[in-house]
Amino acid sequence: MASAVVNIRHFVLGMLTKQPMSGYDIKRFLKTLSWLIGSPSFGSLYPALRGLLEDGLVTVDLVPRPERQPRKIYTITELGREDLQAWIDRPVAPDASLKAFAMRLVLASNFSRAGLLSHLHQRRAQVAVHKSQLEERIASQDENSDLGQSLVLEYGLALARAEYAWLQDALDSLSLESMPAPVQVAE
Repeated sequence: MASAVVNIRHFVLGMLTKQPMSGYDIKRFLKTLSWLIGSPSFGSLYPALRGLLEDGLVTVDLVPRPERQPRKIYTITELGREDLQAWIDRPVAPDASLKAFAMRLVLASNFSRAGLLSHLHQRRAQVAVHKSQLEERIASQDENSDLGQSLVLEYGLALARAEYAWLQDALDSLSLESMPAPVQVAE
């Protein structure tokens, strides 16, 4: 459970590097990604924001609103940026979930180019192993294998192949971006 709290804390810090936001703004953004990373409940988001505030990683400003509670707008502090950078620089566990990968990927603008490439290479290696394991399991099935298990293995393999192809395309694209433009030779 502690790692989920760390993930949401650092994810929130990364969101706040883009602009100051209210808890509601963060929750609304996370809802757009709920199909991929889940959507933390208000019961986990607001305690994370309180913890970030208590740790000096964010500040909060109260913005008055007519006939309503003031809006709390959170802003990342320099200490928060340092904490976020330390988390970004920390290696990802080899068995990190798709959710953990995607949460870090959303924060790609906070990564150095080398850090982002490393993150993508690590995920590609992880997916390659997973894809290979699924291929072996499918190959070892016989005609008496459970239909549901067969279907879920094939589904998992299709997802792994698609993710591997996307990762390779992303790495190729990022590698091309870093190459110098060809020099035009005058004739």
